[in-house]
Amino acid sequence: MQTINVCWFRRDLRLNDNAALYHALRDGLPVLPLFIFDKNILNKLEDKSDKRIAFIHAALLEMQEQLVKLGSTLEIFHSTPVEAFKTLLKKYTINKVFTNHDYELYAKERDEDISLLLKENGTAFHSFKDQVIFEKDEVLKDDGSPYTVFTPYSKKWKAKLKEFYFRSYPVEKYFNNLYRQSPVDIPSMNEIGFATSSTTIFPSKELDEELVKKYSAQRDFPGIAGTSKLGVHLRFGTVSIRQIVAQAITLNETYLNELIWREFYQMILWHFPKVSMGKAFKSDYDTIEWKRDEGEFIKWCEGQTGYPIVDAGMRELNATGFMHNRVRMIVASFLSKHLLLDWRLGEAYFAQKLLDFDFAANNGGWQWAAGCGCDAAPYFRVFNPYLQTQKFDPQLTYIKKWVPEFQEFNYPKPIVEHEFARKRALEVYGSALKKDAGIT
Repeated sequence: MQTINVCWFRRDLRLNDNAALYHALRDGLPVLPLFIFDKNILNKLEDKSDKRIAFIHAALLEMQEQLVKLGSTLEIFHSTPVEAFKTLLKKYTINKVFTNHDYELYAKERDEDISLLLKENGTAFHSFKDQVIFEKDEVLKDDGSPYTVFTPYSKKWKAKLKEFYFRSYPVEKYFNNLYRQSPVDIPSMNEIGFATSSTTIFPSKELDEELVKKYSAQRDFPGIAGTSKLGVHLRFGTVSIRQIVAQAITLNETYLNELIWREFYQMILWHFPKVSMGKAFKSDYDTIEWKRDEGEFIKWCEGQTGYPIVDAGMRELNATGFMHNRVRMIVASFLSKHLLLDWRLGEAYFAQKLLDFDFAANNGGWQWAAGCGCDAAPYFRVFNPYLQTQKFDPQLTYIKKWVPEFQEFNYPKPIVEHEFARKRALEVYGSALKKDAGIT
């Protein structure tokens, strides 16, 4: 059997500036590029028109086109990772498997299983940092403990940043070490159990530098095309975080801060794994008695709350898989504080719908909005949807696009009155937190 190394792609779907691929190609043996459509993940997706699978499929086709030109090919499985590697181990003598770190709970468990399987077969498993600039214990307080507040974390992050950390891996130098074989067919969307959609248009992976220069002034206005929409590309690694950070440093510090927020939440996930198990970061918030009202939750999901800015956001999400970040905060606050519905319901709904869904950022954002996360706004800060509209969509550009009937008779009345909801939230939150603190 042919002796090879394997580069296993997961959330790093590109050939350029890829840490694992660079180290694999430099190791000496021919490198087989591998991707697995993981049944453990896909079988849990109820929406068989999931845009994320279409995005991944499109990225793989682009990678395959590049590899074929280089005389190589992706080896693709629609399987569980364990079964895929068992098949590969029968087909090849695998010396080493190279991949990039993934920090989510399932990913860590998966990698432990694969590492054990490979070890039993005399194969080494090597994993590298790739989707962040700093990870795990690389940015800590002076006493060695993790940060739980963003601003001091971001200052330490910036102080540590040197050109070395965002230097690109020169993968192209070593492409001649790719394993050579005839192209392997990539399974179609239908073959992996998902519908093909020709109507979905994904955002460009090119960073619009002029847009980023204006980012500070425009980013909060959903009616303006003022954000990069690179979230999905960073999520699936079709662009390199090192490349984007290198550009952000020279263009706009506010935009750089957003990239640091992404790493802050990854760090929180690593040091406080309870957040991946449905627990509030601030444990006393787990005592809040949330309402149970499926009807209100459905109206929130469908964008029928009677609050135009909230409804616009939910309709945009349902239609496109995207929601403007300012509006994400508004709709999340509305669910957890106006409706007093458990923030975990919203977190799960976003996980189903967001094209750029990333567990760490999604969980961090929802806990921030509900008041129970690290560095969260105090629980008594309740977004007023009307004031948010006046401030960030004053011409109603965004609302008119997604809720054109908002001034018509058939538009629903507000699901709850704002001032009543605000007072109720303060009472319920305050009572739960006092009770947890032993205050009567």
